[in-house]
Amino acid sequence: MTEAGQEDTILIWGAGAIGGILGAYWARAGHPVLLVDIDAAHVAACNETGLHIEGPVEEFIQAVPAATPDQVKGTFRRVVLAVKAQATEAAMKMLLPHLADDGYILSAQNGLNEHLIAELAGPQRTMGAFVNYGSDWQGPGRILFGNRGAVVVGEIDGSIRDRTREMFDLLKVFEPDAVLTENIWSYLWGKLGYGAQLFATALTPDSMSANFADPDRVPVLIELGREVMKVAKAENIPPRGFNGFDPAAYSDTAGDAEARASIAALAAFTSKTAKTHSGIWRDLAVRKRRTEVDPQIGIIVTIAAKHGLDVPVLARLVELIHEIEDGKRPQSKDTFMELDKVLRGTAAA
Repeated sequence: MTEAGQEDTILIWGAGAIGGILGAYWARAGHPVLLVDIDAAHVAACNETGLHIEGPVEEFIQAVPAATPDQVKGTFRRVVLAVKAQATEAAMKMLLPHLADDGYILSAQNGLNEHLIAELAGPQRTMGAFVNYGSDWQGPGRILFGNRGAVVVGEIDGSIRDRTREMFDLLKVFEPDAVLTENIWSYLWGKLGYGAQLFATALTPDSMSANFADPDRVPVLIELGREVMKVAKAENIPPRGFNGFDPAAYSDTAGDAEARASIAALAAFTSKTAKTHSGIWRDLAVRKRRTEVDPQIGIIVTIAAKHGLDVPVLARLVELIHEIEDGKRPQSKDTFMELDKVLRGTAAA
């Protein structure tokens, strides 16, 4: 909770895998932070015993003020939105009354949520971010920090402002190698390509690295990257690479050798993290809840249709994730290979 006028406090709406880690690092560095989360037990743990960051990167316990949405008071100049993509609209309705007139919202999420945030708050009050570090919410007051990864920040209009540099400096507190960019959309579309592949790995019980290392699954993983890059090209976005994912390897001018090299790099990168499975897998297998498949992958299918593009493997991926969510299919290699049937043109009519 905070009182009106304390606008220098960084409000982090969503204190899970992404927001919780940022909040713990910023609070430890002496920056005023308020975490907001709908999980009352998590909020209580942060207030009473501190937020425990676990894992091989670093372990520490940090006291961080936390509140449920109904407990928040006052307005804030810096707001970090770190909820699941499908919760963006609901979260925005709750947090907008707490956004200062000269404030902005940083989307620290997966997907293209900056579009919705800009629609609801205004483009001048919207900032984009790309994060690829490995983290998982383990339970009230506990977050796994599995590995470091790319962290990028940029304005959605490509400008560099004082506030952009301010947020960049804050992100460097957490990730010294953070990047300040004039084209955040390039990174976000790069992450969509990688994200499509991660959704495919979640169709199975296997680790991310096991999926990327399986020769049977490589053709599907390559095709998913190619379909996303095809849509990005139609949108006139040149995707940027990171942590082994090379968008150019999936372009219409690249061959199989380049694509396979990128898959091998991803197998290597994902083999070195304590976070062995994606957050998508965790949503399906552990937390038994809906995933971000519609705002992350479904939106690509929708954008593709606007350009008259066919993306059948992506479309089938969305269906399969929903079938697992609905209890109609198990997480298995057989489920994954349903995508191979589409790729080979042998799916049932």
